[in-house]
Amino acid sequence: MKHLLKLLDWSGDDIIKVLNIADQLKYEQRNGISKKYLEGKSLGMIFEKASTRTRVSFEVGMFQLGGTALFLSSDKTQIGRGEPVQDTARVLSRYLDGIMIRTFEQAEVEALAENGSIPIINGLTDFCHPCQVLADLMTIREYKGKLNGLKMCFIGDGNNMMNSLIVGALKTGMSISVACPEGYEPDDAVLDFAKGFGDKFEMLRNPAEAVKNADVVITDVWASMGQEEEAKQRAAAFKGYQINSDIMNLAANDAIVLHCLPAHREEEITTEVFEAHADEIFEEAENRLHAQKAVMVYLMNSESDIVRDH
Repeated sequence: MKHLLKLLDWSGDDIIKVLNIADQLKYEQRNGISKKYLEGKSLGMIFEKASTRTRVSFEVGMFQLGGTALFLSSDKTQIGRGEPVQDTARVLSRYLDGIMIRTFEQAEVEALAENGSIPIINGLTDFCHPCQVLADLMTIREYKGKLNGLKMCFIGDGNNMMNSLIVGALKTGMSISVACPEGYEPDDAVLDFAKGFGDKFEMLRNPAEAVKNADVVITDVWASMGQEEEAKQRAAAFKGYQINSDIMNLAANDAIVLHCLPAHREEEITTEVFEAHADEIFEEAENRLHAQKAVMVYLMNSESDIVRDH
């Protein structure tokens, strides 16, 4: 049984297959072609971290695929009242066909998969954000026509986004440069993984060096959910790590800019750069829907080859 716990678990072929499915699902939706790939299936959505985009995109996506999505808030379920995660996994596996969980600890997602008997989808943890990165890769391929051979640059915090982007980029043939302040590096497990790709990965302190000739420039908020108390400290640490016109002048002439949203204009990205690349950023936001639908079809439909590869 396949899960989406983290992109480290997936091969490059897995990623490309899901992107191909996502492309087809997007084409079908935009052309009024309705195919109920998950008719009769049910997805439980556990939220220990709130999110408008994650809830709406999974719920709408499941509806479009012919299935049912159930919102399970942690403060109204036993998982938020001390029930062991292994018991929750075994019970929900008898009711549902899949679980999406958005939580803090990666270990909780792994425990659901270990103890349950249905596919588990990581909607976000502090360690990684695989669904968002699949949407990012889908968007890059739409704008650039390929992934292999491109250069990605991420400027900012070594958070769940940087962790997943490093893995996703390298597994699909891209090179990636990241720039982050000292003390805000990506996870050691991701750095160990990246060592196997030689000069296709570099971690720098200077954003101007990292962004040189980049085809794709990506950033994220400096203080994520749950880090509000240290926002001022983080703002001081990330001074000089803003995506602005000076930085973009060092990237490739046709570079695109992505941001997983919400964006704090004039902090990690200027209003000028954001609006100049708004089409790309909001296409990326829409692609969360298509990429997550593809993940659900890939994991929850035993005959997912009915969705042809492009």
